[in-house]
Amino acid sequence: MISLRQLALLAVTLMATLAWGQSPVVKVEGGYVQGVSSASDNVTVFRGVPYAAPPVGDLRWKRPQPVTKWKGVRKADMFSNICWQPGNAVGTFYGNEFYWKEQTVQSEDCLYLNIWTPAKAVGHPECALPVAFWVHGGAYFNGYGHEITMDGDAWANRDVILVTINYRLGIFGFLAHPELSAETKDGTSGNYGTYDQVAALKWVHENIAQFGGNPDNITVFGQSAGAASIKNLVSSPLSKGLIKNAIIQSGGGISTVSSSDADQKTAEATGKMFMDKYGYHTLKEMRDVPAEELLRIFKDQGMGLFRPHIDGVLLTESFDDAARNQHLADASYMIGCTLDDIRPMSKQIDEFCFLRDSLDKRPAYQYLFARKLPGTHDGAFHSAELWFMFHTLDRSWRPMTDADYVLADEIMDCWTNFAKFGNPNGQSRENRVATEGAIHGQVVEKWLPFTLGNPYVKVFNVKYGK
Repeated sequence: MISLRQLALLAVTLMATLAWGQSPVVKVEGGYVQGVSSASDNVTVFRGVPYAAPPVGDLRWKRPQPVTKWKGVRKADMFSNICWQPGNAVGTFYGNEFYWKEQTVQSEDCLYLNIWTPAKAVGHPECALPVAFWVHGGAYFNGYGHEITMDGDAWANRDVILVTINYRLGIFGFLAHPELSAETKDGTSGNYGTYDQVAALKWVHENIAQFGGNPDNITVFGQSAGAASIKNLVSSPLSKGLIKNAIIQSGGGISTVSSSDADQKTAEATGKMFMDKYGYHTLKEMRDVPAEELLRIFKDQGMGLFRPHIDGVLLTESFDDAARNQHLADASYMIGCTLDDIRPMSKQIDEFCFLRDSLDKRPAYQYLFARKLPGTHDGAFHSAELWFMFHTLDRSWRPMTDADYVLADEIMDCWTNFAKFGNPNGQSRENRVATEGAIHGQVVEKWLPFTLGNPYVKVFNVKYGK
C-alpha cells in the first residue's frame, strides 16, 4: 500500500515534470533535479547531483556540510568536476587501459553523485527497487564515479538503481593536522573523504525513494581503495543501519595490511610535518594555498601519506578488529579478487569468510575473477573485472570476444542478484538449483557460500573460446 508521504512525493514529481518538460523532475535535498535519457531509452540518468556543499574556501578540510539550495530546476545532464588528483597519464599501464579517452575538469567543488534508474521508476517510491552504491578506487588519491568502465545502464535494465559518487582525495580528503583538530568539537581531523562517503550514503538513504529506490535495501560496493572504503563504511558507527549488503573487490580481507590502522596523533603528526616542510603553519595559510599548488606538493612528496585513519569517531577500530569483535554492519557479504591481482589476497579473503562462518553470521560468498583479458599478456590484472561488472566491454580497446560478453552477463546477474537478495543466485537467501540455459545457453553454476565445511570459491572465466 502506498503511504501518504509516497503519494505526496509522486504528486510533486508529476507536477514538476509537467511544468518543466518531458524529462522527469524530482525534488531532492536542495531543490529540483531533472534527469535525461541514458543510452538505453528505458533508463533515466541523473548526472552531477550535489550531495553536500562545495568544500571550498573556509570549508576546505571540513566535514561535508548540507547541500546548498538552488532555485528552479537543476538539469542533471552532465557529470561533475572531479577532485584534484595526479591522474594516470597515457603511456602508463592504467592510463592506457582506462583513461586514454577521457577529458575531465578537476576542482575542489567535487561532491556530486550520479544515479541510473529505470525510467518507469522515477517519481514512484512504491517501486522500492534495490540500490547499489559504488565507491571508486584509485589508492585514495585518484579516480571518480564516471570513469570509462563505469555505467549504470546494465544495472538499471536489471531493475537495480546504480549510484556512483565522487569524494575528496589525497591531501584534500585525508589531511589531518593539530590546527584542524583544534577547530572541531571532538578534537579530530582528517578522514574527510570517508566522511564524504558517509554523507553520500545518507543522502541516498534520504532521497533515493524519489528515484524509485528502496532506502532499506542499499548494497555498498567498491574495488581496490573503493573496497577498502567499503571496509571502512561497514566498520563505521556513523553508517550503522544504512547498509543491507556489501561487496569487497580486490581489497583483501582479514590480516591484511590496512590503510586504516594509523591513529589520530600519528595522522596529525604526519600532516604537520608535511605542511611545516612547505611553510604552511596556520589554518589561514593552509586554506589560502591554491589547489593547484597543493596538488603539486602532494605529487612531489605526499602520495601515499594521506589516507583514512582510526580517529575514534568515524573509525573507532580497524576492520580486522571490527570483524572479530562482531561490530561490522549486519549485512550479507561478497568478497573476492582477480587471479593476477596487485598482491596475493586469497588467504586474507579466506580468513574473512572463515571468521564470518565461525561467528554464525550470514554467509559470505567468495569469487575469483580468472579471465585473462585478450590483447596482451597482462592476465586477469587488478581492476580487470570492472569492464564486466558494469558491462562496458564495448568501451575497451581490447578485442573482447562473444564469450566475454556471456561472462559479463553472468557477472552482472550475480552482482545484481546480490543487490536484490543478498544472494548472488537470486530469488531468495536460500541456494537455488542451477538453471541450464539461463545465459546464452551456458550452464549457470550455483554459487555456494564459503564456509568452514565447504570453502567454495566461484571462479569467473569464459566458458569457451580464448
